[in-house]
Amino acid sequence: MCGILAVLGCVDNSQAKRARIIELSRRLKHRGPDWSGLHCHGDCYLAHQRLAIVDPTSGDQPLYNEDKTVVVTVNGEIYNHKELRQKLSSHQFRTGSDCEVIAHLYEEYGEEFIDMLDGMFSFVLLDTRDKSFIAARDAIGITPLYLGWGLDGSTWFASEMKAISDDCERFISFPPGHIYSSKQGGLRRWYNPPWFTEQIPSTPYDPQILRQAFEKAVLKRLMTDVPFGVLLSGGLDSSLVAAVTNRFLAQSAAAQQWGSQLHTFCIGLKGSPDLKFAKEVADYLGTRHHELYFTVQEGIDALEEVIYHIETYDVTTIRASTPMFLMSRKIKSMGVKMVLSGEGSDEIFGGYLYFHKAPNKEEFHEETCRKIKALHLYDCLRANKSTSAWGIEARVPFLDKEFINTAMSIDPEWKMIRPDLGRIEKWVLRNAFDDETNPYLPKHILYRQKEQFSDGVGYSWIDGLKEHANQQVTDGMLLHANYVYPENTPTTKEAYLYRTIFEKHFPKNAARSTVPGGPSVACSTAKAVEWDAEWSKNPDPSGRAALGVHAAAYEAAADAKTAEPKNGTL
Repeated sequence: MCGILAVLGCVDNSQAKRARIIELSRRLKHRGPDWSGLHCHGDCYLAHQRLAIVDPTSGDQPLYNEDKTVVVTVNGEIYNHKELRQKLSSHQFRTGSDCEVIAHLYEEYGEEFIDMLDGMFSFVLLDTRDKSFIAARDAIGITPLYLGWGLDGSTWFASEMKAISDDCERFISFPPGHIYSSKQGGLRRWYNPPWFTEQIPSTPYDPQILRQAFEKAVLKRLMTDVPFGVLLSGGLDSSLVAAVTNRFLAQSAAAQQWGSQLHTFCIGLKGSPDLKFAKEVADYLGTRHHELYFTVQEGIDALEEVIYHIETYDVTTIRASTPMFLMSRKIKSMGVKMVLSGEGSDEIFGGYLYFHKAPNKEEFHEETCRKIKALHLYDCLRANKSTSAWGIEARVPFLDKEFINTAMSIDPEWKMIRPDLGRIEKWVLRNAFDDETNPYLPKHILYRQKEQFSDGVGYSWIDGLKEHANQQVTDGMLLHANYVYPENTPTTKEAYLYRTIFEKHFPKNAARSTVPGGPSVACSTAKAVEWDAEWSKNPDPSGRAALGVHAAAYEAAADAKTAEPKNGTL
């Protein structure tokens, strides 16, 4: 990942202003430690902090068209850049960077080219010929972007809030799948897939089509000129990413540079579920596996830094970001700059345990749509910022545009959790990779039930966080939380602690409004809390809150039913 900062239409274009832009851009240097760039044109500044993944030698930014009248600063990867270059045969390219196509696509097609891009991206493009500009963010919001406004009438864009929060009176999280156009005035949606309307699809489930779509998504993400690996928790999603990568790595261009043995990484408290299952998967696949450890105290000590980097006070996100943040630091020390990760599957397939309570296929599908639309505020934010804090890029094949379209077109009846038919959560995905002749994974791994990352790294991790918060936050502080924090009021001591740390770094009203609120149980949206009357009494963001929906709970219920007295006798 890279870091971008753009300031457009500022009144002051003095040397002092340039120095200020450079100073603010440096706040993003963790995202791109390899090189810095700045383009100034009148009252417009485009700054870039580069993490070199593709074409490290010549792909420094900002990037330009042939006569440098179009300038672009990009954070992201364009996986179909070679195909796009063929469509732009009349254009002259200066670099081998995948992102250079953006400048030339704008020349060729104007503002209506965004949907041609296959990848993850946030960019700002300046047309110096008429001083117009556009900014855009990828379909799901895998890469972060913020939009702000200065008191002098200037418009600001940045990869992270910390680069604009001091200088903008108001700022927001740039909505995914949108473009901002100075010519047309404001934001408009460029990403309009069929599933976005939340209409119920009716395409029959075809396991071969789903499998091939995912394999294609993984393969295109092996585009790299630097060492890479896979984050492997041993759960279904990360295990499938590792299995598919491992199967096709030898025939990829990346293998010619870095060898065909895949590196996998896992972190946890000693004895945690993730470490055990990840090692089992790694041994099965024959990867070069790196088992990393942390203690509860090391995680607690990192909280302040984690919240500064991930820019949220959401409890679940912080719980899961902390081990990922610590793991990323250790991975970077090994010389790895890019990792593949398994985010997005639970949202697409209804993989969270609370989906067991979905009353019908319509509500099941609508909840998956809501979850995907909110990913940029939760798992995408966590995966991107936890890794970017240490100059690592995370790629997420489950959030491939084509794969999402394929998966979200399946009749949701097939995704419903049906214990009576032997279907646990994400059965359609598990079944698609259940290959008897050439297995991707052992059966018990393929059909292992979900652990949330914050649970899977070790059950004492969340308990340790709660205990730490109890020591830091008094009953009186929590009692008056609604006066101190009237917006998104924290309801637990853990949430209060995180909010206090967040407000120290980001004290403006605009900052706290970038974080979502509302009731949630086991990562549900507020709407899904209505599925079970018990949840509204004790909403907890941990997966453990969805009581009675794990396989063990079904078995217990069945045992109880068997033991029920019949005809009034035992």
